[in-house]
Amino acid sequence: MTNRRKFVIQSGTLLAGSMILPSCMNAGEKLDNLGIQLYTFRDQMAEDAKGTLKLIADLGFKQIESARSDKGHYYGLTPTEMKSACGELGMTLRSGHVHIDDNWQQTLDEAAASGQEYVICSTMPSKEQSVDNYKKVANIFNQAGEDCKKMNLKFGYHNHAYEFESENGQVLYDVLMDNTNANLVHMELDLGWVIVGGKNPLDYFEKYPGRFPCWHLKDMDMAKKESTEFGKGGLDIATMLKNRASSGVKYIFVEQEEYQNNPAASMKYNMDYLSNIKL
Repeated sequence: MTNRRKFVIQSGTLLAGSMILPSCMNAGEKLDNLGIQLYTFRDQMAEDAKGTLKLIADLGFKQIESARSDKGHYYGLTPTEMKSACGELGMTLRSGHVHIDDNWQQTLDEAAASGQEYVICSTMPSKEQSVDNYKKVANIFNQAGEDCKKMNLKFGYHNHAYEFESENGQVLYDVLMDNTNANLVHMELDLGWVIVGGKNPLDYFEKYPGRFPCWHLKDMDMAKKESTEFGKGGLDIATMLKNRASSGVKYIFVEQEEYQNNPAASMKYNMDYLSNIKL
């Protein structure tokens, strides 16, 4: 874990020179509402949540997606403290990764108090890789969607790579898609894990148009099967962005789980990369 003093020094150096998120990708084409999944800064958030949020705001991010941690869903802050901290920095707590477990109602109460829009299940509640299990999970998700709707929240699911395995010719992720109510289950497509799973996100945009209001924009080192900076892996980011409308995406959350140096350096690299994409 990067110690706090070293992290602050590195971050300040990176942000010098008014590093901001590019608001204009091309004439008339804007990509100025990007979000970040806080797991990218997980160690720093655990050590200094408000200070790290300030760094993230300075990088130009506008939307925040939280994640479970040893300190809860908001890194030691209460839901209202998290909402206020983001708001004071010009950001919106938009989404959060959670589990469906015995604390489900508490999770929803916290999400409602935080003002976030989406509650995203980050892992399968039952791990069996079979069509029957995915149909059962689809029913669980439909009920979770009902629970969320009653509290003016939106429920969703975030994929990894294993959902794209098949049983008897049926892709398990497709089983999940075909058996969930599109009005209740709003999918967050992790583009990086899709390609690791051997599939093309564009095929899913076409097969299930409008079903993916949230993305994780993540490039993947296909040899190591781990995340990397934009342009260094197997995801054709420019093509994904050019086709984003068909997916129905409202919020794009950048996520990187591994980095050569530190999260701030990787995020600067990624934003510089995006600024050079011509759409």
